[in-house]
Amino acid sequence: MISDLHPGYLTWDEVDPARHPFDPSSAAQVVASLGPARRVPGPNAARHADDLWADAMSYALAEHYGRWVLGWRWSHDEGDFDGGPVGAWCCPRGSIGTPEETIARVAEALREWRAWLESLAGWFEAYPLDPASIDDQRILWERAARNLIWQVVDRTGGGSGWYGHCGQVLSWFLQRWQVQAGVAETLVAEAIGGRFRSWTGPDLVLVDDVAERLAQTLHWDTAPPRSEPDHLERWLEIRASVPWHDASDGGEGGPVTPSRDGAADDIRLFDGAIDLARADGLLAALELARADATRGADLTFERLQSWQQHVLGTPQPPPFRRSPAFAKGGRERYGIAPGTRARLDACLAESAYDRERPLFLTARAARAYLDVCFFHPFDDGNARAAFLALVFVLAREGVGLDRVGLLRRVSFQADDPEDPLTLTRSINVHLASTRREASR
Repeated sequence: MISDLHPGYLTWDEVDPARHPFDPSSAAQVVASLGPARRVPGPNAARHADDLWADAMSYALAEHYGRWVLGWRWSHDEGDFDGGPVGAWCCPRGSIGTPEETIARVAEALREWRAWLESLAGWFEAYPLDPASIDDQRILWERAARNLIWQVVDRTGGGSGWYGHCGQVLSWFLQRWQVQAGVAETLVAEAIGGRFRSWTGPDLVLVDDVAERLAQTLHWDTAPPRSEPDHLERWLEIRASVPWHDASDGGEGGPVTPSRDGAADDIRLFDGAIDLARADGLLAALELARADATRGADLTFERLQSWQQHVLGTPQPPPFRRSPAFAKGGRERYGIAPGTRARLDACLAESAYDRERPLFLTARAARAYLDVCFFHPFDDGNARAAFLALVFVLAREGVGLDRVGLLRRVSFQADDPEDPLTLTRSINVHLASTRREASR
């Protein structure tokens, strides 16, 4: 489980300045034109409003520029994401002030992040390496790795978590020269070997050893031809093998009415900061989903369609997609076949309680959420559809949540066997907290 908005998971293809045009002179104007700029939280804003506003601004910037912008709030030391290269932004609590001050800081941080990416691109190009001639270039690869480590140490100040971005930069360098992202990350992790530490800059001997190890592990066969796996099929394989009963059920205890409506509050604060029409549409869909749950309706694709019409604001219910779908910057591909929609309905039907094969409520809710994510039935808005499915499964058995922070702005991998139970446990955590608050 990773945050959709966390810059630490960006690949070089996603941030390469050559692929993504940017005019620094218009940054302030663009930031000011986005929805969140018109709804900067005031001093009396609701709890967690600052954090949700910063998430909304990241989302809006990514919608406008692309995912490369997500590093604008990756501040030094213990900021939003720990150990980043940006100094203009600290964290929501420390950086949000008046609307004018806040927008200026966002624009400055955005320009600073972009300048860092352009600086890295220049360093990468200074070492034009040929993967087909790795054996003849080991000294050059080693020199490049050494210099990049020192660049990151200098940029981050060697503070808390600096080594995370350092490993990412080394991985980006390998990706730039045709080493696949997953392979590059593995090679870098093995070379570093967990030896970098927070608040401590590495010594010369350690940096030299990391650079040497990295250069020695490179081979041309570390960059195999790209393939296009079907991540929907991979999800269905994992789905059948997940030990769903291993996640203890936070749903024990029957129905619960939360002290506050966590789903609606999150939509108003996060989606409302992005765009009021988006929030209104999702709130209408939430109301409809809860009404369907109250009358004990089945979870089907047609049910999702009826909600998604409000989510997307379309005149008709949106159809099931007609071609392969992609997510996570193209890293996941979900195939399509004549029986794909029927398979989705069969999976969604398993969200109901089955006396013959009983399964915890929160596990069924998590599974329905991931089914929608990886079947990816719509051309747009699938994360919102998945969230509504989760809320529906819980509400059908009288369960609500007073917070949903661990559920909405995270990303799950179709081929990660740990993610299903991680999501289930996250729901359990929220539900246990809801029960405690409701009993006070």
